[in-house]
Amino acid sequence: MTTGSSRPIRVAIAGFGLSGSVFHAPLIAANPAFFVDVISTSDAGRKAAASATYPGARIVDSPSDIIDLAGELDLLVLGTPPATHYPLAKAALEAGLDVVVDKPFTVRSAEGEELIALAARLGRVLTVFQNRRWDGDFLTVHSLVGGGSLGSVSRFESRFERWSPAVTKAWKASATADDGGGVLFDLGTHLLDQALELFGPATVVHAELEVRRPGEKADDDVFLALRHDSGVTSHLWMNMLCAQQGPRFRLLGSEGAYTKHGIDPQEPFIVAGGSPLDPDYGVEDRDWAGMLGRDGHLDRLPTERGAYPEFYRILAEKINDGGADSALPLPVDPAGPVAVLKLIEQARALKQQSTAP
Repeated sequence: MTTGSSRPIRVAIAGFGLSGSVFHAPLIAANPAFFVDVISTSDAGRKAAASATYPGARIVDSPSDIIDLAGELDLLVLGTPPATHYPLAKAALEAGLDVVVDKPFTVRSAEGEELIALAARLGRVLTVFQNRRWDGDFLTVHSLVGGGSLGSVSRFESRFERWSPAVTKAWKASATADDGGGVLFDLGTHLLDQALELFGPATVVHAELEVRRPGEKADDDVFLALRHDSGVTSHLWMNMLCAQQGPRFRLLGSEGAYTKHGIDPQEPFIVAGGSPLDPDYGVEDRDWAGMLGRDGHLDRLPTERGAYPEFYRILAEKINDGGADSALPLPVDPAGPVAVLKLIEQARALKQQSTAP
């Protein structure tokens, strides 16, 4: 549904866990181009929190209740478990809604390709919330690579490592890889997306997928090596049982290197009660600045301000300019997340080959 600019885009958010309550709803509510109209959750505590935080929103029990209200809405945001993404996005598109799908886009690349074709046929906007393209540290890395100050980059190292010895979320505790469970589908989706954004198409040349924590059904300790068509080698780590974390980024180039520790502050800022409208939102403490140069000749490089609100700013412009008919770009072309899913499939195939008798 193309709204024009006369009224806000009417948004329904499916799911009010971490994704819906921290990443989507605050960003949408902070943008006057949108109105949080409906939120679905079956959890009583989350219903109370949603109603208290967004008193103008209708609170319903399930995503299917949102689909029933499609004629009164413009956009569905899916913050539900990965296995639900394909069927819910398909139903929403067919009901006439534009759709934002949280990562991972789908569990299988073929499902993602099918949704892209369906959205094109129906003239609907479809995009994927790869929000970490707007992490401050990644924006800094992107500027460094594009600006050429590192020279020719040969190696890219990227990590998402956490100390989380217990599987705490109910759906994650029961989800296998076939359900979209595990750290490769979770944090790995971001790392792969960022690597492709920086250095282009790639092939997985080595994959380690391990289970370390009791109760984990998929994977929680993963290392991938990629060879990009551009010649760059990417090494990606994702680990949920990491008591001492390595650098978030390390890039080696012909003219110098860049090393960055720490994690983007936008998520913890919102969790602590901040707003995307606050002046300190997305601003990293200068003590976490990365180091640029070479040993003996290092300079601290302040991190760019994080900018998750950019996703919804770009999306609003797209929808209000004519939606799928607009020439304006999507915040994230879903073809990129499909490429990520294909790399995940390559990694799992390599793992199976390495363990075959």
